[in-house]
Amino acid sequence: MNKAVILAGGQGKRMKADMPKPLFKVLGEPMLEWVISACENAEISDICVIKGFMGEMIDEYLGGRYTTALQAERLGTGHAVMQAIPFLKNDESGNTLILCGDAPFIDAETIKNALEMHIKDNNAVTVITAELDAPKGYGRIIRTENGISGIVEEKDADEEQKKITEVNSGAYWFRTADLIKLLGRITNNNAQNEYYLTDTIALAIADGSNAGAFKSENAEIIRGANDRKDLLELNTYARLEVIGKHLVNGVEFICTDGVVIERDVEIGAGTQILPGTIIRSKSVIGKNCKIGPNTVVENCILGDNVNLHAVQAFSSTIEEGVAIGPYVHLRPDTVIKKGAKIGDFVELKNSTIGEKTAIAHLAYIGDSDVGKRANIGCGTVTVNYDGIEKSRCVIGDNSFIGCNTNLIAPVTLGKAVYTAAGTTVTRDVPDYALAIDRGVLNIKEGYTLRKLDKKIGQSHIAKKK
Repeated sequence: MNKAVILAGGQGKRMKADMPKPLFKVLGEPMLEWVISACENAEISDICVIKGFMGEMIDEYLGGRYTTALQAERLGTGHAVMQAIPFLKNDESGNTLILCGDAPFIDAETIKNALEMHIKDNNAVTVITAELDAPKGYGRIIRTENGISGIVEEKDADEEQKKITEVNSGAYWFRTADLIKLLGRITNNNAQNEYYLTDTIALAIADGSNAGAFKSENAEIIRGANDRKDLLELNTYARLEVIGKHLVNGVEFICTDGVVIERDVEIGAGTQILPGTIIRSKSVIGKNCKIGPNTVVENCILGDNVNLHAVQAFSSTIEEGVAIGPYVHLRPDTVIKKGAKIGDFVELKNSTIGEKTAIAHLAYIGDSDVGKRANIGCGTVTVNYDGIEKSRCVIGDNSFIGCNTNLIAPVTLGKAVYTAAGTTVTRDVPDYALAIDRGVLNIKEGYTLRKLDKKIGQSHIAKKK
């Protein structure tokens, strides 16, 4: 079985944060997750993550999905991989991929093609490389007729070697059995007193084994982040790449300012994404929608021809032909049926809104089921929480809820029920009924004169008259 070891023990001091560097996010996902996804897409599921600084955060993030091993001291890349030896010895028959947890743009195609060459050439080790126009700072690949003779670091390279533009990505394929043996032979006899994984290449060649290099067509596999500026550049690159993919698929962007779309989002052709729009967490958006400006869509499913303007939508389902906004908050487990209209300053939570129902403005509907073609007046509130538990309200088809109606849950309104403005409904209302509760209007003459006299004096009021 083929395995992967992901090096994720870096602290990233220049990030100036108390968390492992691979957990910093690119388009909403930790860099580590990008690397794991590439492995999974390349059909590698046996993964060991090497943790170090604040390794408990790595464990918490992974949630037991994969094996982890602790590098208690940072003594080089070779030392990091040594911590995975028990994991490697579980099955020595296949090959092992070594990846950096803070280089998010490694891709499944590169992984699979490099493995194919690795096996075909019978290599003990295959370095994954890339061609860079500006290779300064990277280890150069020294090729021979039969493979490679080694990797020369920038500080050790002569002038001719510095002209080489093929560089080490930090990713490798090893025969697992060879990797275990080679790790046992590398030393820390160098200026840094560290164990370098690159030393395994010279050792393999000295043993008469083959060492090769696979040049990826994706030069972005080199990209990593050492500080916040680098992280911003990673996010900028990834953001534009995702937008480019959607442009190819027929999505319209009149301006990309403030537009952030995570990589697993699906958007149908003909949809327009306006500035200030953020779409996250595997949301699915249909065709010919208009999303934005200034809209957040997270973990939602939208049908065709949906219009969201200045909406914050989370874990909700919005069917086709729905228009929402501006200034609307959709909290989790909200379902809005076909053709409904939700206007300004409305909040919906854990509720179903029926087909062609209108909630024009200034309303809160929580834990409720609203039928078809209902009209919810401004100021309507479903009073769903009594301080101990939450209860549901039901509003029937074709109902008309007057302005400033309070529905005290649990309560059910039947079909075509009307409520008068200002009514508080505390019990069920049958079909086709009008609920009206306005009490008795009491007028107390002279009340404000007495009240104001205490505050500013009767003589002052008289003068104003």
